[in-house]
Amino acid sequence: MNMQIKPILIALRRHKAGTFLIALQIALTLAIVCNALFIIHQRLANLSERSGVDEANVFVIQNQWAGDRTQQQIDAQMQADVLALRQLPGVRDAAPISGGYPLRGGGWDNFVTMTPDQVKPTTDSAVYLGDEHLLDTLGLRLIAGRNFRSDEVHGMGTEQVIIPPVVIVSKALAERLFPDGSALGKSFYAMGSTPSTIIGIVDLLHRQGASQWDKAHAGQSLIWPARLDDVAGTFYVVRAKPGQLAAAMREAPKALYAQSRMRIIDPKDGIQDYAEIRHRVFDSDRGMAILMGIISAVLLAITAAGIVGLTSFWVGQRRKQIGVRRALGATRHDILSYFLTENLLIGIAGVAVGTVLAIGINLWMVTRFEMDRMSMAYVGVGVIVLLLLGQGSVLAPALRASRVSPVEATRSV
Repeated sequence: MNMQIKPILIALRRHKAGTFLIALQIALTLAIVCNALFIIHQRLANLSERSGVDEANVFVIQNQWAGDRTQQQIDAQMQADVLALRQLPGVRDAAPISGGYPLRGGGWDNFVTMTPDQVKPTTDSAVYLGDEHLLDTLGLRLIAGRNFRSDEVHGMGTEQVIIPPVVIVSKALAERLFPDGSALGKSFYAMGSTPSTIIGIVDLLHRQGASQWDKAHAGQSLIWPARLDDVAGTFYVVRAKPGQLAAAMREAPKALYAQSRMRIIDPKDGIQDYAEIRHRVFDSDRGMAILMGIISAVLLAITAAGIVGLTSFWVGQRRKQIGVRRALGATRHDILSYFLTENLLIGIAGVAVGTVLAIGINLWMVTRFEMDRMSMAYVGVGVIVLLLLGQGSVLAPALRASRVSPVEATRSV
């Protein structure tokens, strides 16, 4: 093997430019493809994130008020609206929700502290406002404590700052605040100097957004027992009975308009089921995954084409030398092995440099875009893919070289 590698290295030194360009192309391709695969995996993982919501049966109505109303009138109308929705044959439960809703794409969040005078926050939590029907409407699973009582739920104006004394939190937030598992019955501060006591813990409740900021506080959410009497409008979340989602979505706007015509519900975007909600919030992740996939495929194709082109060129240049080797007794297998080994050496040099570049690019993205660190498994997979791609690409021109006749040695250049 050493005797074969030595003449290969001598030959490569005579073709420094071509060798350098192919090795550099392999290095750049590896660096970009590894990070692209890492990004694709992260984005695809986002698409399958669990929300805690009974997504197969839940839909959301965006209700905008028309005309001037007082806070008391809005609060009374909201209570009448959800009562009418709950009475529909295809509806299991309904509730108003403020602060956004899970996977909306954005909403209300607050820094959380353990003491009122704490300067640096302990964490950040998504904030939802809803009544005693919200847990059942969303399909959330209560794993500790109790739900809100109706007497604990109050209306709240947009200019009021009322911190309810009790709160329901997600398991992720409870574990973040009280890692020893003693969250139930404990208090924390989500705004100002008024404490909130945890009376219930739900298993999973996704935040409104899916950004990098939200990723850093994944699943950390709380629910306040309140109805936000917003003069602009509100969201109603409705849970249909199994198999009756479409019927409930048709009947819900009719029931609301029967209560009052002084409202606006966009027939196109005003009513969304969770399939559409999920599609919209993760549309950028889906697009990024597709883009990274296309870039990776194009780079791999260009690299493969470069290896094929360069090897074919070298075979054309060396036909007389190959013929001489065949005349001296070299077999087709020897010629094939020569070019495969030559390409493997170039590939190893390329992936060695590419590994350093891949790690460097990832570290830059970690500091620049707050991304996670890439596992070395992606680099390992990339190295294997590039080396196999290189050997596969060189196979066809190497086979042509192995078929060169010994008579080529007698021909003039």
